Amino acid sequence: MSIVTRFAPAPTGRLHVGNIRTAIHNWLWAKKNGGRFILRLDDTDAARSSEEAAAGIREDLAWLGLHPDVEYRQSERFALYDAALERLRSAGRVYPAYETAQELDLKRRVQLSRGKPPVYDRAALGLSDVERAGFEAEGRRPHWRFRLDHGAAIEWDDLIRGRQHFDPALLSDPVIRREDGSWLYMLPSTIDDIDMAVTHVVRGEDHVANTALQIQMFEALGATPPAFAHEALLVGSEGKLSKRLGSLGADAMRADGIEPAAILAKLARIGTSLPVEPVADATPLIESFDFSTFGRAPARFDMDELTALNARIVHLLPFDQVAARFPEGMGEADWAAIRPNVKTVAEAADWWAILHGHVEATAADEDRPLIEAAIDAAARIDWSDSPWQQLVADLKANTGRGGKALFLPLRRALTGRDSGPEMAALLPLIGPEETASRLRAAL
Repeated sequence: MSIVTRFAPAPTGRLHVGNIRTAIHNWLWAKKNGGRFILRLDDTDAARSSEEAAAGIREDLAWLGLHPDVEYRQSERFALYDAALERLRSAGRVYPAYETAQELDLKRRVQLSRGKPPVYDRAALGLSDVERAGFEAEGRRPHWRFRLDHGAAIEWDDLIRGRQHFDPALLSDPVIRREDGSWLYMLPSTIDDIDMAVTHVVRGEDHVANTALQIQMFEALGATPPAFAHEALLVGSEGKLSKRLGSLGADAMRADGIEPAAILAKLARIGTSLPVEPVADATPLIESFDFSTFGRAPARFDMDELTALNARIVHLLPFDQVAARFPEGMGEADWAAIRPNVKTVAEAADWWAILHGHVEATAADEDRPLIEAAIDAAARIDWSDSPWQQLVADLKANTGRGGKALFLPLRRALTGRDSGPEMAALLPLIGPEETASRLRAAL
């Protein structure tokens, strides 16, 4: 069987960490099994969907390296949904209902006040043709409900949650189409999964009840349901559902210098028994992906941990992978020197400017003799062989200084900074002429 997964966001905004995680897991499972990864834009809600959001989703996926094999749009598939609805109507599995939102809300309130679950009472099934005609004459238009089969329990083996069991009699017949003719999520999604031969539906555990309803829709349409994997939801670092997670988007993380590899490494494994580790490409994530490693507890997402992971991944990135993002003229030796001390690739440009641009630093009075001695020593050393080590050894011998009292004034004079990449790596890049110029300027 060819594995087919799908990522089905509504194009109402940019991707955020929750649906990015879902996309990653669907992509990883397809890649591991040599299958297909589908992007399906669930844009049946025309009022909320936009071309700008659709373009943003494509851009975010491309930046993350999650390239779909094919893209579909639900707004282009209404004829398919209409035909399926007619089949279900002929089979008695869908029916029109005329209650208003206010009437349905009142029914729920009454049921709750009596200690009963707010399950739809199927009053619409008892309407006569005359009563339906009367509602139509009043100007009411029906919404359409899928009629659940109460004859047997709904069960499936979830790839993460294990055996699941629902009593359909305790569930409301779901509304599948609104009064204005627009579609809700449930039935179009089922129809698409059948038509696209989706084999695995990977999504958040907030969809578990939807899955119970959709399993009966699959069966009513004569199809075998796909395998389902419902993963635990993300929570913030404070240990509870965080509104901030809902607004933490791919575009914002990209602007903060977070690498796609860091997002993949983090979101692929949080909530699993596998360690979150820095990886420069997705190969080990693909090879190790397994639903059996997923836990049932909420997965904790911490932005500080992602930032730390990002720095570790930046330190692994080879020059040719990031060279296009560097200032013109910045070479491999520059990156090798700078890389261990930056948290984002963008910071490398700042150090490039320090290496090859203008540095302003003034030596303290007590450090002036050291800087004067350094000017003389810089003229004596052999710059072709470990110049920093030679410079330090010369100054130790001739000034008696050592440790921080020696290193810090030199670093300040040469870089304008109190910390940064190893001076042994920086000094050859600064070069003898610029070194002498900066030391003199510091005086």
